[in-house]
Amino acid sequence: MNGQKHLTASEVGRLIAAVKGSRNEARDRCLLLLMFRHGLRVSEACGMTLSHVNLENRILHVGRLKNGLSTTHPLRSEELRAIRSWLKRREAMVADSNALFLSERRQPLNRRTVWSLVRFYGKLAGFGVDVHPHMLRHACGFALADQGADTRLIQDYLGHRNIQHTVLYTATNPARFEKLW
Repeated sequence: MNGQKHLTASEVGRLIAAVKGSRNEARDRCLLLLMFRHGLRVSEACGMTLSHVNLENRILHVGRLKNGLSTTHPLRSEELRAIRSWLKRREAMVADSNALFLSERRQPLNRRTVWSLVRFYGKLAGFGVDVHPHMLRHACGFALADQGADTRLIQDYLGHRNIQHTVLYTATNPARFEKLW
């Protein structure tokens, strides 16, 4: 892993693959995948409720924090499979909470636990640095830029009010010049 403050898409794949066989595989796979694909901050992921997920319409309501703009994102097939798998396990837990992600104690997952999980899976994946949850949000922004999304679209997707928080994802991407000349 290089000195970047984010993971590449392939590194995120390795991180998610490290979940395989873990005690909370369905939850942790779903959590990491949604954090990456939707650029969730750790508190946004922990604050998600069952009502944020609409499987029938294949959408996820993303409530942004830090005065961000909340949005509704489409859910892709891989995400739907991960959510369904987790919800099946979650249902068997018989919890009183409406939190989407629960701890083994049937309480809403907290920030500290998510930080520990991401760090643990980062070590399992063989990264030489401590991986932290915000690296997944940055990975989302850079992956969208790599796919050719423009700065405004990434800004909307990540819920940034100020475009200055978004330009770092597109400014270093040489692909943005591909269509020139």
